[in-house]
Amino acid sequence: MHWSEICKSHPNKWLIVEALEAHTTSDYRRHLNRLTVVEECPDGKTAMKRYQLLHQQYPEREFYFFHTSRDSLDIQVRQWLGIRALYATDTKV
Repeated sequence: MHWSEICKSHPNKWLIVEALEAHTTSDYRRHLNRLTVVEECPDGKTAMKRYQLLHQQYPEREFYFFHTSRDSLDIQVRQWLGIRALYATDTKV
């Protein structure tokens, strides 16, 4: 499903969704081409907790949580920079 279809079928709801097809553009924006609804949640706090649990159980899957009041999804990808060099050179034994 596309986001607009999900919003029509689940108006004014917090949802956990999974990206079935997605891609990242050169400006580090994530475009979710095809989604499926995993779960409907009563509020944002519950949605975040359920998202965290699902992400821990299935780290290879691409889950998100959104409220369907959003007209579109604007997802910016953050790059993980790793361990800071200052801490990586600590030579205490």
